[in-house]
Amino acid sequence: MTDANRSALRVHVRGVVQGVGFRPFVYRTARRHGLAGWVRNAPSGVEIYLEGPGDALAAFLDDLRGTPPPAARIVSVQTVPVPPEGAAGFTIDESRRRDSPTARISPDLAVCDACLEELFTPTDRRSRYPYINCTNCGPRHSIILGLPYDRPLTTMKDWEMCADCAREYDDPADRRFHAQPIACPACGPHYCFEADGVVRGRGEAAMTEAAAWLRAGRIIAIKGVGGYHLACDARSAKALRELRERKFRKEKPFALMARDLGCARDLVTLTAEGEALLTSPARPIVLAPARVDLPGVAPDNTDLGVMLPYAPLHYLLYAAGAPEVLVMTSANRSEEPIAYLDGDARERLGGIADAFLAGERPIARRVEDSVVRAGPAGPAILRRSRGYAPGAVAVLPAGRPILAVGADLKNTVTLVVDGAAFTSPHIGDLDHTATFAAFQETIRDLCAMYEVDVARLLVVGDLHPQYASTTYARELPGEHLEVQHHRAHVASVLAEREAWDVPVVGVAFDGTGYGDDGGIWGGEIFTGTLRGGLRRVGHLRPAALPGGDAAARFPVQAAAGFLAQVPNLPDLTRPPFNFPGRYHHALELVAKGVRTFPTTSMGRLFDTAAALVGFTREITFEGQAAIWLEHLARQAPPASSYPFPVEGDELDFRPLLHAVAEDRARGRDAGAIARAFHEAVAAGVARVCLRWGEETGARRVALSGGVFQNALLLTRVGEMLSAHGGLEVWVNQNVPTNDGGISLGQAAVAAVASGEPAGSHV
Repeated sequence: MTDANRSALRVHVRGVVQGVGFRPFVYRTARRHGLAGWVRNAPSGVEIYLEGPGDALAAFLDDLRGTPPPAARIVSVQTVPVPPEGAAGFTIDESRRRDSPTARISPDLAVCDACLEELFTPTDRRSRYPYINCTNCGPRHSIILGLPYDRPLTTMKDWEMCADCAREYDDPADRRFHAQPIACPACGPHYCFEADGVVRGRGEAAMTEAAAWLRAGRIIAIKGVGGYHLACDARSAKALRELRERKFRKEKPFALMARDLGCARDLVTLTAEGEALLTSPARPIVLAPARVDLPGVAPDNTDLGVMLPYAPLHYLLYAAGAPEVLVMTSANRSEEPIAYLDGDARERLGGIADAFLAGERPIARRVEDSVVRAGPAGPAILRRSRGYAPGAVAVLPAGRPILAVGADLKNTVTLVVDGAAFTSPHIGDLDHTATFAAFQETIRDLCAMYEVDVARLLVVGDLHPQYASTTYARELPGEHLEVQHHRAHVASVLAEREAWDVPVVGVAFDGTGYGDDGGIWGGEIFTGTLRGGLRRVGHLRPAALPGGDAAARFPVQAAAGFLAQVPNLPDLTRPPFNFPGRYHHALELVAKGVRTFPTTSMGRLFDTAAALVGFTREITFEGQAAIWLEHLARQAPPASSYPFPVEGDELDFRPLLHAVAEDRARGRDAGAIARAFHEAVAAGVARVCLRWGEETGARRVALSGGVFQNALLLTRVGEMLSAHGGLEVWVNQNVPTNDGGISLGQAAVAAVASGEPAGSHV
């Protein structure tokens, strides 16, 4: 070939392209097209040098973009023509480090079919080996110690490969070429089963022993990919009762692991979309309507959260005879962070678990299971963690690094590097000391991983002056910005779509958020654009919140602040209401104006309706009363809406609650009342969106906040807006609509307002 027929390109690929078999894919593709050059990992992605005929280069680029490895996610491919260097052959070069890393770390991936086949092939040298993996599957985020993603920078660094593993690792044609966690029984880590401080089995014997204990109704702490689980037989009432007592988890639903897809179908009703989520490489917990009654798993809840096995360990447990449906819940007490370090796990779980099934490979960072559902507007992420995090969730117009610290409930943090917004896995509620420590650890980990100079950061927190996250943010170096909670909710939706200048009507409904006026907001309507600002144009009619945060735990206490404004109510202390004395005490606080706070919280309005319909006890987990009300409504046939008028800039709850109370007093079915309440809220949302859409010309509606986890409400709002105004509904897709998405919204607002002076707020 003459030089005139030979061209050369430098190619820079960004995205999830490290640790997913991308370099071997490039190697094979280049050789297939007869190209010379090299490929290597770099801090910002993958670098490729190619030379050969122009048509071969074009064909290579088509294959690069069109058929990447299954776990890869290409964000951009940049090509620059360069003079040919006369390369001979194609090679995979060593990784290079020049600048601070901005490569996207792959999430942890479920074991692939090829590895599963080997796992259960008796003649394979990795048969029954719980750490089997290849470039298409296995741990990533949970074992990475630094970038670029190479074995010395993973928790596998202390296991030297045997000759057989080394040969596979060095062979570009092998499925395990540069699979950093590569191991086998001869050279890799192992599992053991331990009870009462005594090791009772190693390797395959450990699986057999653990399965026997599970069949016997015992509780086992199992070390998984991103932390420990507490597992027991989901059909053992005794095991479930003991697990709830030991874990201090009164009623919050447990997640289930089903042996296979057929078993999952027996447990829940799955749509095609739900099955696709359940079997995806992320292997999340999928919420779906229950088909069976498993007492003690999800009290007063018509949904079950089900996942499939995703680690080789899980398949081996089932092969050893474990019960086909296991409770597989985070290993912690109450709302503490999941245990992931071996010493901490033994200390914290010793009084909960009867035994431990633990592996030798260290976990670099805790990663909980993700929770999703197939929603009316597509897949909805309720908790974003294993399988999804820490992938980039958006690309922001930011020229400097931004750290957004999120909210205090369902906390996540977002780090923006070179415009890419990396949102952490779910951290939890920061009012727990251990969770706050995990929050600090996550920030240090993210900044260290991407080698961010903390002094250059724009640090973003919530407007609430008493949030632990805000207080911590203020103590960090760099510039500071504080973003109002509900604007951050709406901004998170817009950031996912890179909609900086698109006019929207934004609706943010949740339980609590600090408002511009110092009040407790939670039922807010905005108009505007992300770049131009979101102006509050409407809200739920203010009510009194007696006792502050305590009202979130007692629906009747929250109800007192709303019902104090509703005249001519029936006697709520008598049947069928039977409100306890706490309600009258709260009414007295409202009447005297003592320890009461103004609120526009839609979450507390749902609690009030739930109390009127029959939920008059203390809740034991966040959102319990509203979830109970939704499940009642979903089981009822369609019903006419109660009145929920718009008066000026307010949604007036008084006629709505009066109608609920009157129907309950007359003996109307509780499910029918709950359904009519949902219809009323949906109609009210649609009414204000249509009004402001017409006034501003906005054709899109952005819905966010924890209340919109309610699938029935979201469905009905979408149907009403489509039928009457043709407005397009946008909801969160990459991050949770609850407070787990706040940090992305904060980062987005900061990105478009980064010219603001330090100490400002928006």
